[in-house]
Amino acid sequence: MLGARGEDELSLTQCCCGACPVPACGVLWGPVPVPVLVPRRAIPPAQGCFAWTGGSGASPPGCAQVLEPIPLFCSSPLVLMLTGVLVLAGLFSIIFFVSGVSHFQDPLFCVFVVFSFTSVVDLIISLEEDGYISGFVEVYVREGEPHLRTAHGILICYWDGIIHYGLYLAMIVAIGQRKSYRNLGLFWLGSLMMSIVVFLLGNLIGKYSSDLSPAFLLNLPYVLIPIWAGLRLFQQPKALPCLSPEKVTEEQSKYLYQRPQDAGLVLLLLLTAAFTFFRGMVVLDCPADSCFEYIYQHEPYLRDPVAYPKVQMLIYMFYVLPFLCLCIYGLVLPGCSWLPDWSLVFAGAIAQAQFAHLGSSLHPRTPFPYQTPEDVWWSFLLTNVLYALGPQLLAYRCLRSPAFFLPATPASLHGGKKHQ
Repeated sequence: MLGARGEDELSLTQCCCGACPVPACGVLWGPVPVPVLVPRRAIPPAQGCFAWTGGSGASPPGCAQVLEPIPLFCSSPLVLMLTGVLVLAGLFSIIFFVSGVSHFQDPLFCVFVVFSFTSVVDLIISLEEDGYISGFVEVYVREGEPHLRTAHGILICYWDGIIHYGLYLAMIVAIGQRKSYRNLGLFWLGSLMMSIVVFLLGNLIGKYSSDLSPAFLLNLPYVLIPIWAGLRLFQQPKALPCLSPEKVTEEQSKYLYQRPQDAGLVLLLLLTAAFTFFRGMVVLDCPADSCFEYIYQHEPYLRDPVAYPKVQMLIYMFYVLPFLCLCIYGLVLPGCSWLPDWSLVFAGAIAQAQFAHLGSSLHPRTPFPYQTPEDVWWSFLLTNVLYALGPQLLAYRCLRSPAFFLPATPASLHGGKKHQ
């Protein structure tokens, strides 16, 4: 019989459902007993040791009932992989029969369809890791990619499942309507490349480097395909604004003090560059007192051994910081036609990186010693939101008034000589 071991524990000396016949001696002759201690609340009332799906009004027929197939289905990675392939093949078939071959003339259409499917998978992973759902990808995450169970892994899955998924749908619709999706594609390119580079490097040098499995190789297409997609996006024709040469000359002849919005944007980018350099020195173990105080009292997440925040700050310092200086140059001197495109890539990269960094610093999955202290929450949120806001404002300014960044015309060159 069930021997009580305490108020909340049960010793399973017979079948936990109580529906199987037991001899007087208490020896089980039915199903195999479970020789473990389980919490009393873990045994659902009137359900038995296996889930009974006969309906709300039916009684479980004991443990002789056939097991549910769902747990077995979810516990097989091979079955999950085959299911994913079949679902993806079905999605392609539906699109092909509904729209014909017209959409497939753009190879990026296939890329966006496949990546939209993986975005849904990432959203399921993040929801399951946060406890909103269960029983879908637990085996794959535990055995294949345990680094997805970190706070950073959960946050990048949220970003991929929401932001990237929305971008994929928007670009698929644009392809179907034969509209330009170049700007959306450049923002997506920067976001995805920043996400995958930080994730892969953090896995290679962080605390999970010894737990890498062959499933880690599934991330390689996320490096190669975006590079190829980026080349195609940059080769697509730009949407040229309808501006007269006189208007372009007028805009490009203005000094910085005559453009107050650009002056404010330059100031914001200068502050962003200074903060980038400071945090880079912090993760490089600068012995200055300000760096020591910052990493222990303001952003202890930078010390997390998962290495994602350290990799992120180093990428900021060695790649984003030089680009910030180039952006300031492009806002001061006219004719930098490369800035509108690269500002979109830059905006997508910083938006994704700051979302993952800020969210991971506050996520409960991060160990408590590395979480942001509550007394500095507002200053931490303010600085990181402003850090992410600067690149978005720069991209918006380049798209809204592109005349200043158009290639210099002979008339504008003549006007520039007059100012000199």
